[in-house]
Parts: sequence; structure tokens; C-alpha cells
Amino acid sequence: MNTFNLNIRTFSFIVLLILTLSPLKSQNQQKSSEKLSLLFIGDIMGHDEQIWSAEDREAHTYNYDSVFSYIKPVITEADIAFANFEVTLAGPPYTGYPQFSSPVDLAVACRNAGIDYLVTANNHSADRSKKGIIRTINKLDSIGIPHTGTFIDASCRDSLSPMMISRDEMSIALLNYTFGTNGIKVPEPVIVNYIDKNLITNDINKAKNNHADIIILFLHWGTEYDTIPAKSQTDLAEYLLSLGVDLVIGSHPHVLQKMIWSKNIPGKKDGVVVYSLGNFVSNQRKPKTDGGSMVRIELTRNGDAFSISDAGFYLTWVYTPIINFRKKFFVLPCSEFENRSEFFCNPADYIKMKKFISDSRALLYKQNVNFKEFIFSGNNWLMN
Repeated sequence: MNTFNLNIRTFSFIVLLILTLSPLKSQNQQKSSEKLSLLFIGDIMGHDEQIWSAEDREAHTYNYDSVFSYIKPVITEADIAFANFEVTLAGPPYTGYPQFSSPVDLAVACRNAGIDYLVTANNHSADRSKKGIIRTINKLDSIGIPHTGTFIDASCRDSLSPMMISRDEMSIALLNYTFGTNGIKVPEPVIVNYIDKNLITNDINKAKNNHADIIILFLHWGTEYDTIPAKSQTDLAEYLLSLGVDLVIGSHPHVLQKMIWSKNIPGKKDGVVVYSLGNFVSNQRKPKTDGGSMVRIELTRNGDAFSISDAGFYLTWVYTPIINFRKKFFVLPCSEFENRSEFFCNPADYIKMKKFISDSRALLYKQNVNFKEFIFSGNNWLMN
């Protein structure tokens, strides 16, 4: 064989080897660096006006799908969406405040909108006592929405908590607790998770033993209508992060509070604390209670390690126009509608939304750390 033919065969072999290995290299690169987006949604309430708005008064059925129609594209863009479900599904009579019981159709609409997981430990969990807690659990199970925070008995809690979520070879532990249940005693054997350091510490250790890559605590805490978290909250958040918790997500105040992404601090693990997401949907119309935020966290895998790679928020506002003599409810992504005055039936509603946006940005832009707002560019959502 002459030198020319040998060189040609050697060159061909090298090209074939490169072509063969390139897909493998691409697959390995993809596996070594993958992203997963998590979306956290605040208080889903069920006031009387919301129940009446959803009712078909002739058929006596309920449909809440339109409530989420404008926000659904943002929710479904995330890989996993979580929300605080602050009502019971205890059956009729359906009532709002102070003892909530909504039609199961509210939860169905949450599922249809792209919400994947609900947390149910909050100060209204026991509004309809033991039967209400059990029926809420059973109804959520029947429509296929995973949930945590309340349990039928200790055996169920032992087997179901922490909730372990597996997605793209990433293992996530979700835990949920509340400061209380408005003074209503939770009858045995049902369980509502209360905020207790020893209980939470044991559950975190259990999550670690279950080989959780990411640990999320959804806490119902704080002072209603206060935009500044209490020292007891900041102290608890620091304690939880010191135990290895990755994300602490807060609800209950019905107004927004600051969002902190601690990163690149020597000797400390990166972590996120969102003190209050505010209201997602409710009939509370006082300033600062008529909207809230959705927080989007991006996780990235590099080899076998997982880290928080991005953190941002969307402002949302509840639009309540009168249509065909009935009050309707629509959750709007604020940035998409803040320059669309023509969309609103009543100019006063547009002014109220603009006021909510202005107040929220004044608070969050000043107090947030490493969190930015998602702004609608006309086609895409971009970090501001």
C-alpha cells in the first residue's frame, strides 16, 4: 500500500471517529448542564364574590377557567408550578370568609391553568373542621393534583411527607407548614403541619435521607398586611438555610414582601427566601392586596451538583370588571397590560392596576436582593 492510500484511509478513519463521537459528546454535555424552572404562586382564595362569579345559576355548576385565562401562558411556560391553596373543598354550603369552602371546580381550574402542586397548610385549613380537611384531601386526590401540608392521619404523613418530586433526574423535596389555624383545633387523627422548629428540622433530615437534591419549604407565616417581615421570620429563614434548605417561600400576609437570593457568600450555601408572594386571586380590593407576584426560580445541574442559576418575579393583578351584570375575576400579568389602557372597561380599573404596579416596584426594587422583574417585551418575557 502506497503512502497516499494510507493517508487517505487514516484521514477517513479520523473523520468517521469524529462523526461517531460527536453525538455522544453532545449528549454528555446536555446531561452535564440541564435547567429546570420552578414557579411559585401566592394565595388562591375563594371569597363569596368569586363563588358567585363562577356559578352557572341555571345548571348550578361552577367554572373558574376564565380566571386564569390571561396568566395561563406564563404558568405553563415553567417546568413545575406550585401554589398556596387557601380554601377548603368541604362541600356545600359554599362560602367565603371567614370559613372558606369552595367548589372543587376551583382546584380543577388550577390544574387546567398548569398548576402542578398545591400546598394546603394555612390558617384556613381547618375552617370546616375534620370533615373539611379530609374532603379537601380526597377531592384533590380525585382530580389528580398532588398536594402536601395536611394529612388524614399520622400514617399518611409518615409516608407522604416530605413530598418527593422527581423531574429530569432531579429530586425535589417539598414541605409545607402554617403558623396556625385561626384558633380552630385540628381534631385527631387529621394533621395540619404547624411551624415548629423540631418538626421542621426532622422533616429536613428526612428529605436529606431521601437524597433530595433541592429542598423547598412553603411557609404560611408573618403578619397580615405588613410589607416588612418580622424578625422572627428572618431568624427562622436564616436557621432553615443553615440546615441546607434551598428555597423558603412565604404566604399569608396578602401583600408583597421582599425576595432575597443569597449567593456567593463565603462559607454559606446559596439560598432563596421569598417572604410573601401576596394574593394571586381573591376579592380583597384594598391597595396592595389586589395583586401579588409569581416567583420563577431556575435550577441548573452541573454534573452531579445542583444550583440556583436565576431568580425573578412577575407582578400580577386581579381585574374585576362587571360583565353581563356580574362581577368577573381575571388574573393579569401586569407588565403585559400596563400600557394597554384600552383593554379595561373602566378607566378607574386601569388606574388601580397602575397604582399596584407602582407601589409594588417601589417596595421590591428597593428591598429585593438579586431578584429582578420579568417584563413583557411584546413577544417574550425578559428579565429587567
